[in-house]
Amino acid sequence: QVQLVESGGGLVQPGGSLRLSCAASRSIFSFYVTGWYRQVPGKQREFVATITSSGSISYVDSVKGRFTISRDNAKNTMYLQMNSLKPEDTAVYSCFAKGHSGSDFWGQGTQVTVSS
Repeated sequence: QVQLVESGGGLVQPGGSLRLSCAASRSIFSFYVTGWYRQVPGKQREFVATITSSGSISYVDSVKGRFTISRDNAKNTMYLQMNSLKPEDTAVYSCFAKGHSGSDFWGQGTQVTVSS
């Protein structure tokens, strides 16, 4: 069973930065794709960013130029660096991983609140 554990969420003022981490119980490179989603209560979960095993990266338009997804295989960890945060970035952020067999794995989520 794969475990994903997020950390790094919190309260930050508009314009500030946070770095989310997602620690996996096995090599990040063993997954077909890993990434981040976010969800606001009452709304559908929204794709934020993904990175494939080959290194291809995608972002939702609203975070392009502000967020950066990366990974460190030595630490079995994926990151989401979030800069120039806006109130509309407030959400629960969850990391996910999809195995080559098609199985999906999710972390428990971490709250990010952007407010003055």
